[in-house]
Amino acid sequence: MTKKKVLITGGAGFLGSHLCDRFIKEGYYVIAMDNLLTGDIENISHLMGHPDFEFQHHDVSKYVHVSGDLEYILHFASPASPIDYLKMPIQTMKVGSLGTLNCLGLAKDKGARMLIASTSEVYGDPLVHPQKEDYWGNVNPVGPRGVYDEAKRFQEALTMAYHTFHGLETRIVRIFNTFGPRMRLNDGRVLPTFISQALKNQDLTAFGDGSQTRSFTYVDDLVEGIYRLLKSDYAQPVNIGNTEEITVKEFGEEIIKLTRSKSKIIYKDLPKDDPKQRKPDISLAKKILDWEPKYSRADGLKPTLEYFQKKVLT
Repeated sequence: MTKKKVLITGGAGFLGSHLCDRFIKEGYYVIAMDNLLTGDIENISHLMGHPDFEFQHHDVSKYVHVSGDLEYILHFASPASPIDYLKMPIQTMKVGSLGTLNCLGLAKDKGARMLIASTSEVYGDPLVHPQKEDYWGNVNPVGPRGVYDEAKRFQEALTMAYHTFHGLETRIVRIFNTFGPRMRLNDGRVLPTFISQALKNQDLTAFGDGSQTRSFTYVDDLVEGIYRLLKSDYAQPVNIGNTEEITVKEFGEEIIKLTRSKSKIIYKDLPKDDPKQRKPDISLAKKILDWEPKYSRADGLKPTLEYFQKKVLT
């Protein structure tokens, strides 16, 4: 029997590579597509040569072709950290707009169901806390972060247009801060930055006064939520994240303790439009997907730290 085929764009990235693993495990034939702008071939090197896996080096902002039947498309291609999208603003907007359009066109042609990776950044610097799916956000469209926030907001609108106009089966996941093995050390986000600084006994650089909050989801929990959403019959956006909120300062102290580092925390100016609070309301995911996080931050930090130790200290 021919295996059902799934296309994962951004398949060599942090989240994309974990999704490749999950779908291989579930018995699918997986095509990972990535232009390696921010992805890393090492993330999927263990899958190379697997009979149910193929890698296509391609930019989804250009025409996308996949031969044969296709069951699912998971669109995860995009720079996803401030350091990346501030460095590559045009590519970020192109992959969110043209890349999404190309994938939706392919899904329509193949009769495939498509899930897009949206983000908690669609809420901007929120005036509502915690953030619920019916909150429309507080985003500065012309600020430095606007290239990512608005690309994702446009992506959601475009996906919903294909759903309502063409009857395409679509799913929208709004991803909150996620961590785990295969994160890039230098991607500029707080967790890899703090861990790599602590392992090198460098001072941890926090922005503002460190009072801004984040809620960290372990990658295995996120992948489970995404898988359940894809298989569900719910087409509106769904938050997937952890509700355990912590300030950046407290998190820095936690990392210093965990790594037994000699580092201390120093403070720099808060970047423009940086969200001061970030915590998902996941009541919808609980209700329609029977999903909630299983892993505590401490559970997830253990394998993540081991991964970073190998990267930083070898």
